Formats: sequence, structure tokens, C-alpha cells
Amino acid sequence: MRDAPRFRLMTERRAVQVLTLACQDRVGIVAAVSGALAAIDGFIVDSQQYADLETGRFFMRVAFVRGGGRYPADRAGIEAALAPVAARFAFDWSLHAAADRPRVLIAVSRGSHCLNDLLHRWQTGALPVEIVGVLSNHENLRPLVQWHGLPWHHLPVTADTRDRQEAAIVALMAEARADYLVLARYMQVLGPGLVAALEGRCINIHHSFLPGFKGAQPYHRAHARGVKLIGATAHFVTSDLDEGPIIEQAVERVDHRASVDDLIRIGRDIESQVLARAVAWVGERRVFLNGNRTVVFR
Repeated sequence: MRDAPRFRLMTERRAVQVLTLACQDRVGIVAAVSGALAAIDGFIVDSQQYADLETGRFFMRVAFVRGGGRYPADRAGIEAALAPVAARFAFDWSLHAAADRPRVLIAVSRGSHCLNDLLHRWQTGALPVEIVGVLSNHENLRPLVQWHGLPWHHLPVTADTRDRQEAAIVALMAEARADYLVLARYMQVLGPGLVAALEGRCINIHHSFLPGFKGAQPYHRAHARGVKLIGATAHFVTSDLDEGPIIEQAVERVDHRASVDDLIRIGRDIESQVLARAVAWVGERRVFLNGNRTVVFR
């Protein structure tokens, strides 16, 4: 018969620890991690792993809780128990309480659909991140952000002020202790300095017409070409414009009856959903960079 108090504890998010690791693949990694957790009465509630046979890299995410009296009293004790295994296999690893949500700063321009969706999910507890503020190069979304009780940062930008504006973004990230910058339809191309400063920490969303319909009015040009599939892509930002490692994508079929306005409406819905899923998976530490690709433990 199950120990009821112990299993109630497992359901409490604050009690769950999440171990993430990446390393060169070799025999025995899963057994070593499981054994180390068993030795401290760590009860595994979820485990996913992936071996990339092309690159020889191994990725793993393990969620676990206290399962007995040998379980350490704090995270430092858990880390100390796992450290020998991490050293043996040369892990790139981290350990976090599931309740410790990554801190996110959002950047937006004039369009509100992605921002509004993220703020609603965050307010209702459905988005596992802590939003610490919103920045924009325009002022029109200030009332929406302030209604949600979040700091608003107006950082206008021109060709002559781009370097200073992006330096201000880096400073704002540091001041807010933000782990990630989420571009929720922020319609500015980031400079190489900002991209480098936020490597692996900046998430963007765009329509999935790329590279077919780059530039202005993509839905109008897609409609003129009679496209039958529209969608959205969320990815990490790199120096290759709109071509960083993909986190999530989705598509929806349309037909000849769809007007330009229909395409825009459907496209905005898909963009919002795809970005929210990408941010949620990052928040739950399910996303691993793997060269030009990602590993996502859904």
C-alpha cells in the first residue's frame, strides 16, 4: 500500500527537483544517475533522455522528490551527492527546484497578440516563468502591461541610437536578473553585440513563411501566391536572422476562401500558441541546445 503522505508530497510542485544534463554519450549514464539518486532516497517521478547518434551527445532531464530518510535537507546536499557522477561523465548540468521559475523579460513593438497571450497565461498561473517586465520601442502597449502590474520600459530606437538602446537592454536584463529575453513580435533586428550577450537566452517568434516571404506584409504576399499552409516558428536568436535553433513550430491548413484578414487572424493565433509553448518548455527546463538544433523533452 502506498505511503499516502509521501505520495502527497510528490504532487507538491515545490518538492520536485529537476536535474538537467548534457555530455558526450557513453554506456552507463542513466544507471549512474539513477543509482546516485537511489542512494539518497531520491524518488524519480519523471525521466527523459536522448542520445544523438549523429553528434554523440547525450541529454537527460530527471524530476525527483524525497523518497526516504537519506534524502538531503537542502539542494547543496543533493548536488554533493550527484557531483561524483557529474565529474565521472563530464556533465554540463544544473539542478533546480521546479518551483524556481526562470525570470523573463519580454520585448514587444506595436502588436499585442503574443504579449497579451503570455500575460494572460502568466496571470492565471499557466506559464511556468516569472515575468519581470516588458520593454518596447513604442508606447502603445503601456496600459496593457501596467494593468497587469508589471514594470514598463520604453526604449525607443533609431539607426543612430541602436547601440545605446541595446546596451540599455543588456543593463535592464542584469538589473531585473532576467534569465531570458522573449521577443513577442519585437520588430527590430538585434545587433551582433546583443545577440552575443544573450546567446542561448533569447527566444523569438515569427511566421513560418520564411524564407519565402521575408520583409513587410508577408500575409498579403502569401495570399497573392495562394498558400495552403500557414504557421509559426519559435526559436533561439542567433546572428543568422530568423534561422536560430527551433524550439517549436505549428501549422494550419487554409484554402482559397481565406482572405488576407483571415490569414492574419489565424497566423496571430498560431504565433501566440507556439511562443507560449516554447516559453513554457524553457520555463520547465525541457529545452537543450544541440548545435543548430534543440532537444525538447515534451
